[in-house]
Amino acid sequence: MTRLGVEMLAADPVEPITSAGHAQLGIAVLAGIAVIVLLITKFKMHAFLALTIGSLALGAFAGAPLDKAITSFTTGLGSTVAGVGVLIALGAILGKLLADSGGADQIVDTILAKASPRSMPWAMVLIASVIGLPLFFEVGIVLLIPVVLMVAKRGNYSLMRIGIPALAGLSVMHGLIPPHPGPLVAVDAVEANLGLTLALGVLVAIPTVIIAGPLFSKVAARWVDVQAPDRMLPQRPSEDLENRPGFGATLATILLPVVLMLSKALVDIIVDDPEHTVQRVFDVIGSPLIALLAAVIVGMFTLGRPAGFTKERLSSTVEKGLMPIAGILLIVGAGGGFKQTLIDSGVGQMILDISKDWSIPALLLAWLIAVAIRLATGSATVATISAAGLVAPLAADMSSTHTALLVLAIGAGSVFFSHVNDAGFWLVKEYFGLSVGQTLKTWSVMETIISVVAGGLVLLLSLII
Repeated sequence: MTRLGVEMLAADPVEPITSAGHAQLGIAVLAGIAVIVLLITKFKMHAFLALTIGSLALGAFAGAPLDKAITSFTTGLGSTVAGVGVLIALGAILGKLLADSGGADQIVDTILAKASPRSMPWAMVLIASVIGLPLFFEVGIVLLIPVVLMVAKRGNYSLMRIGIPALAGLSVMHGLIPPHPGPLVAVDAVEANLGLTLALGVLVAIPTVIIAGPLFSKVAARWVDVQAPDRMLPQRPSEDLENRPGFGATLATILLPVVLMLSKALVDIIVDDPEHTVQRVFDVIGSPLIALLAAVIVGMFTLGRPAGFTKERLSSTVEKGLMPIAGILLIVGAGGGFKQTLIDSGVGQMILDISKDWSIPALLLAWLIAVAIRLATGSATVATISAAGLVAPLAADMSSTHTALLVLAIGAGSVFFSHVNDAGFWLVKEYFGLSVGQTLKTWSVMETIISVVAGGLVLLLSLII
């Protein structure tokens, strides 16, 4: 198995920071999660602060000395940011380059130009899946909403027939495919092989997005038969540009890090010799840091230059790409601190001990834990981080394949039934002009389908490979 970044400090402590029994630890876990849920949902506190306070509360309820609980939290925060923070930053830069250069619009327009009315939902899911690879979910929505509204209005389609496939493509990428923050943190927490996780994630994502997107959109359009709202369409980024990058160059730039990471995984399987020169080369160029860094550098030439970006404009784009992710990095870091507090408190070992007597498969347990936290907090990222921390010890005796599937099980559970405590719920509701009930019958059901189908496919794969 490989690591994302630096080795997790104190990830395997000699002894836990508390000697509490299973009952007290169980109560401490429930209390810590309850504090986080209450602060996020009732008091509308930022997830970073909620996770920080919840971590300290967990340590206190478990009977740990406060100084040791603080050390566990800060150690986990630092190692998580060191492991995934740079990758999230590089992904944000690539996404900003893609949006501002008009590359995203170029892909959208090219695919739509070749799509027939009957194939339009399939074209939308393809667009969203490709665009969603390097972009955060919220950024992808903002980019695609103008396209969804334009296509629905000009083609006189039901909004759900066009919108649901686009949302499904974005959501599946967000929940299952690195380099999105949730999957990256889960890969780091359970020490999974990133390339293998990416390959299996794509394998699970394809049928999942087909079922939750084009197929479910037929049902959703009957349940909620609405047209695109009559309002001014948001401006697309490339409308102010004289030129924009070509379709082939843009697509190659987006897929470059994916190809490099998958190539590393393939070479690891074929060569299987850490000292072999070929494997050592691919271990470097296929590492997430180098793969994403290469895509960013290549993107400056394949995306920025064709759009007429000067050196100053490129620098400004990079800066603007980094600004919005400060909150994400802090949430991810605090989630790593919470995870480390769980581990150092002995909670992970407790779950390992208890699960030996259960007949429930480890992958199903991981999915259920992620579902519970998702329903309570509304955050897929918080659900992924917390669930990964709880089930990380279960990965100790797993093969590399099943460890990768554990990451995907967590990711699948993290997108279950988005409702009123999820910011994405309100984003979709307002953009599409839906009522709360209509949003529940479409967006929320779609998210549940993604979660259940992906979770089922993960369990099926675990029986086969």
